[in-house]
Amino acid sequence: MESLIKFVQDEFVSIKEIPTFKSGDTITVYYEIREGEKVRTQFFKGIVIQIKGTGLTKTFTIRKMSGTIGIERIFPFNLPAIQKIEINKRGKVRRSRIYYFRELRGKKARIKEVKR
Repeated sequence: MESLIKFVQDEFVSIKEIPTFKSGDTITVYYEIREGEKVRTQFFKGIVIQIKGTGLTKTFTIRKMSGTIGIERIFPFNLPAIQKIEINKRGKVRRSRIYYFRELRGKKARIKEVKR
C-alpha cells in the first residue's frame, strides 16, 4: 500500500524549489488566493514554529502577531498556490519545535538573529 501511495505521489505531484529554512527563521510566504474568477497574491510573514512530516507531506507552521492576537497558519511544502518564499531573518533557537514561543510576550518574544 505504501509503495502505491509513493508511486502516485512521484508521478502526479510536482516538487517546488524552495529555500531551506528552519525553526526560528522569519519568512514571508507569497501565495495565491482565488475568489470566484479573481486571483490575487497575498503574503503571510511570521516566524517558523515547526517543520513536520517527511517527503511530499512535509508541512511548516508560521506564527505572526496581528495586534495582540497570535495567528498561526500551516502550509504544505508542495502547495501549488505558493508562489515564492523569502527568508527575512535567520533565527537561533535550541529546539526544532518552539511551542513555548506562543506564551511569550513583549521583549521575551524576540529571537536572536544569526548574522550571515
